[in-house]
Amino acid sequence: MEIVVTIKHVPDPNIPPAHFSIDPSGRRVVVPSGMPPLMNGYDANALEAALRLREKHGGSITAISLGDDGARDSLRKAIAMGANKAILVSDPALDGADSALTARALAAAIRRIGSPDLVMCGRQSSDTDAGQVLFRIAALLELPVVSPIRAIDTYADGALVVQRLGEEITQRVRVTLPAVLGVSSEINEPRYPAMKGIMAANRAQIPAWSLEDLGMTDSTRLVELERVYVEERSGNVELVQGDSGAEIGAKLADRLREAGVI
Repeated sequence: MEIVVTIKHVPDPNIPPAHFSIDPSGRRVVVPSGMPPLMNGYDANALEAALRLREKHGGSITAISLGDDGARDSLRKAIAMGANKAILVSDPALDGADSALTARALAAAIRRIGSPDLVMCGRQSSDTDAGQVLFRIAALLELPVVSPIRAIDTYADGALVVQRLGEEITQRVRVTLPAVLGVSSEINEPRYPAMKGIMAANRAQIPAWSLEDLGMTDSTRLVELERVYVEERSGNVELVQGDSGAEIGAKLADRLREAGVI
């Protein structure tokens, strides 16, 4: 089974909110120094699911990420966990790419890799929570897509049986391969890289593909961000207590009268 896993390099979601800031353009989060980005959590779940499929059914796993040179850190972690190889999609025209452009570039890279049996993605990324890219990739590659996945039950006769999370239900779905799966965190606990894997990751050559390499000449974005100012408001809460509803109502009316509300 040939599997491609998409990996996103994201700010650590455990960084306290007070440590984040916005750049002057209002379009980019500035991550504090000393707190490097890391592999998106859902993508780590997708990679772990891919590794378990390969252990059962053989094949190879290619990890692919879109970003600047820093994204190599997440790709090296993917190799350390067990991916066979990794590819970085990097181009100045992709800086600040929206979901549509990101999906177009990743779909083009997947086509260049070949025709994988399975494309596995995290259900969404922790920095935007948009959850759009995997569906756009599926549409561009004309593949069926199922998301979010909480379990993979069986693989036989060129199809997977998976458990899809729904509104207060779990659906059991059979999907014919090739397909795209959006993986949720309920599916597994990602493994820690072994020393052998870490050493292999340090030696690994990770090629970088530009838009020209992918045959893409158009880097148009469908979404443009603009800075929005939100007025901050504060308020005080006073709890009115009493032994009965009538007493509480009377006290509330007196308090509102004192405040000039009524």
